[in-house]
Amino acid sequence: MTVHDYRYSLLDPTHTLTECRALTPGRYQVTGNGGSIRVGDRLLVTLKGSRELSQTLTVDKVRHLINPPGQWVAVCSGPVFRELEILKWQVDCDGCDARLDFEFAVDGALGPNARTPAAEARIAELGWVNRSGAHLCPTCQGGSL
Repeated sequence: MTVHDYRYSLLDPTHTLTECRALTPGRYQVTGNGGSIRVGDRLLVTLKGSRELSQTLTVDKVRHLINPPGQWVAVCSGPVFRELEILKWQVDCDGCDARLDFEFAVDGALGPNARTPAAEARIAELGWVNRSGAHLCPTCQGGSL
């Protein structure tokens, strides 16, 4: 199993995605160029509407096209979103007042109550912690409040 990185940050005309669309929640159709994609491989793709968020898709089926050379169409499984929402929030460190501007993804169909847990999970991915309601940046995590 190989991981193929198709995020926006790696723009290369011989190794790009033409389309990535949801067929049903958790099932995606991806069309791309390059990479010698095979069943079982994983694709790292940027979420539409985001500058920094990505998701990993696992290739279930792939069809390599003759024309244009190197193009392929794959059916993949991945995160289940009924209504993908990309939100931008801020959090301030309670130790030093550093500010983190971040994006996170949440299933909008779950309602506003799903936003805070999704935001906390994203903050943790970025190296921040929440100790008893106090957010601490990576620099301030060594000491205590």
